[in-house]
This record gives sequence, structure tokens and C-alpha cells, in this order.
Amino acid sequence: MEMEDHLKSCPQSENKCFSTKFISIFVSSLFLVFILFHIQYSSPFDFTLSPESERWAFLSQENKTDVIETMTAELKDSVTFLPLTDLRFRETATTGHTWFMSSLNDTLEENEAEYLYFPSKASKGRLLCFKGQDIRDGTKNSYALAWRESLPDSAILLEGLTFVSDTYYDHLNLWHGLSAMTPLVRWSMKNECLKPSRWVLFHWGELRLRMGSWIQQLMQANFGEVKVEGFDRGDVPYCFEKAIVTRHDLGQMRQDTKLKVFDLLRCKARSYCGLNPAGKGRELNERGFPIIRLTLLMRRGSRSFKNATAVTGIFSKECARIEGCILRVVQSEDLSFCGQVKVLTNTDIVASPHGAQLTNMLFMDRESSVMEFFPKGWLENAGPGQYAHHWMANQSGMKHQGAWWDSIGEECPSPQDRQQCFHFHKDGMVGHNETYFAEWARRVIDQVKLSKVEQASVDQANKQQNDSKACVC
Repeated sequence: MEMEDHLKSCPQSENKCFSTKFISIFVSSLFLVFILFHIQYSSPFDFTLSPESERWAFLSQENKTDVIETMTAELKDSVTFLPLTDLRFRETATTGHTWFMSSLNDTLEENEAEYLYFPSKASKGRLLCFKGQDIRDGTKNSYALAWRESLPDSAILLEGLTFVSDTYYDHLNLWHGLSAMTPLVRWSMKNECLKPSRWVLFHWGELRLRMGSWIQQLMQANFGEVKVEGFDRGDVPYCFEKAIVTRHDLGQMRQDTKLKVFDLLRCKARSYCGLNPAGKGRELNERGFPIIRLTLLMRRGSRSFKNATAVTGIFSKECARIEGCILRVVQSEDLSFCGQVKVLTNTDIVASPHGAQLTNMLFMDRESSVMEFFPKGWLENAGPGQYAHHWMANQSGMKHQGAWWDSIGEECPSPQDRQQCFHFHKDGMVGHNETYFAEWARRVIDQVKLSKVEQASVDQANKQQNDSKACVC
């Protein structure tokens, strides 16, 4: 304040004012130089810094190797493992934000299934790590990201490419398992047909140690040996040199892309089972009529026909009306994987109750026909899931020729509770309607016959060339 008052008096004498200003500036500058000199030559602990800054100021004067080792150790300690299952998103697991590895956003490509890839720009070059083997609670299993040079202590690095699949359903059921695997197959197709060194399977973040036999053989036909990782080398972190993660099944994959994936799987399965379908679709009998192969694919137990003999008789009678029609009745449970591939490869029309066995339609030629049957109660209580094989027919290039819902059977004891009624009817059996079945079978067989006649004029060389392109990998 005194200096300010003094300066305000300057107008009284210009020369005196100038001298006063000069002296003030000189004194201030001298004081500043003194402070800077003191800072440069004093100990770094003589002035106030945060403890972290003090330590790094000291370390910067030490050997660079020691600094790097210290930083690496700190990076290892800073790796944070989060629960694989985030219960905050439990209610939106299939419709919105996923609850599996919830802190990470998928890579989105137009008309393709969502995925995560590690290491990548999105992960800032970090690898994916998992810890935990719990098969009942996904919140007890965890994940983290870490740079390869600073993996957590005791971590095991698994080299090669790892396919990671989390599904809301499971990897045992044919249809659900196929839906979960399809995005991984598609990713491989787009990336030079890369094959995984191992598979890691989760259901709601719970570790799964195997996939169903049918799914495993289908993946084996496409990728070779299938090794499912069990994290059985101790309760330590497992990190992956490279990993692709899918958690939305088919997701946003476009229709023509799905067709390409199913064409590849069909082609690979036929090759794996030693089948050569060349010429199929234009077979003629001895009288020159096109051969139509109709298969009744039966099942035992729940959702089987109440009177399989009567149903077989109806289809047999209608098939006999059309020259060239051949009926085959098979039990799906009695067929090996390759047995199923062979039967469906040589099928133009498959008629079967709703169930996982219908997933075998994958092995039929495109434009083949599917007929589906349901027990009582499914139309009213089963929800959209009852259309799963209708969707699959569309995805794999088949013609879903409709479905029949039985209207006769026991009534649900709690009709106001839809969920309870679904479980009541879930394991019901399927009746039959002779008139409806006969007319339906006749109509579908006639359509296939007409298609076969038209197909005979198609350039078969072109067809075989297109078939060969299906096995792109």
C-alpha cells in the first residue's frame, strides 16, 4: 500500500517519479533472481511438493533401469479386476447394455455382429485377463486389461488367438449354441479365416467347461481341434495374447451375411463327414420323374407325437401320391453328428416337432422346406421363442412352410399365469389332425415337385461352382 501511495504521487514531479519507478523495478527483479537461484541449487526437499512429485524428482536422477522397473511394478499393482457379471444390468442383458464385461463397449461394424478384440486401439494396446473359475456365480469371476509388459503377478499368458463366447442361454443346446458360435465364425471369415488356439465359454459370466457334442463337432469341422479352456492351472489371472469376445449372439448381422456363414458351416460339415452333394437336386427316378426326399425327423419324450404311427401313415400316403417322392422316418436321438448331416443333406422336406433336432435343417440345400409341429399351449404361452426355427430357416436360406399348434390337451391349472402355463405345456406331446396334415403335406410336396422341375433347367455347372465357393475358409 505504501508503494502504491508513493506511485500515485508521481504527477508532482516527472523526473522524481521516473527514478522511483526504476528503483522499484530493480529491487523486484533482484528479489526474483534470488528466489530462482535458491530453487535451482537447494535440495529438492527444501521447497514444498506433493510426496509423489518429490519421489519422482528423486528417481529421475537415478538409473533409468531402476525407474522402468519401479514403473512396471506400479502398473502391475494398478491392474483392477472387475466382476464379469454386473448385476446392475441384469434386466437389460438381452435388450440393452450387457452385464458381461459391462465397462467395455463393443466394436460396431455396419451389418455385422458386435465384438470386442484385444489388444486393440480401443483397449489402448492392453491384453484381456480373466480370473476365477466359478460355475454358479458370474460376479465371483472377474476381468481386467493389462499391458503385456506389466501383467499382474503370477499371471499366465496364453499365446495364440482365443475365442471367448458369453451367452444368455447355453452352449449345449443345438440352436442356442449355434446362435452363440455364428458371430465367431463370421469374424474368422472376415479375418483371413483365423483359427482359435482355444475357446473360453461363459453363461451369465459363469464359466462353462464344454459345449454340446453337436456344436463341438460343427466347430471342429470348421476350425479343427476344439480346446475349451478350464483355467485349471491355479487360481491366478489368465491373460490372452489375442482374444475376440462375443456376447450378443447373431446381434446386428445382416441377412445376406448370415446366409454366407450358414453356407460355410454346411459346406464344412459335409466335407468333414465325407459327403459330396454334387448333382443333388436334379436326381431322377427310372421313369424320369424328379426325386423328392421327405424326412419325418422324430423325437422321443417331450414334444414327440402322441401317435407317431398315425402321423407316419398320413405322410406316407401323401408321398405315395407323387411319383418320385421317397419318405424316410428317423429318430434324431439315434443319429450321430455325421448321421444327422447325411440324412438332412439328402432331404428336401423335413417335418418335425418343435425341438433342437430341427437345427439340423442347416445341412439341407438352400430353398429346402421345413414343417413344424407344437403341443397345446405353445401358441398362447411360449412367446417369441417358439419362432426360433422359423428365424433359422430364414437365416439359413430354407422355406419355413408354416407350423401347426395342437389345440387338444390338458388345460393349464393357472391360466392367468402365462409363465407357469408355459412350463406346464413345455413338455407336452403333439397330437395330429389327419385332414389338416394330409392337405398340408400334399401342398408342400407339390410345391417342391414344381421347384424340382424348374431346377432341372438351371445351369448345374453354375450351381456346383457356387456351392464350391461356400467353403471360403
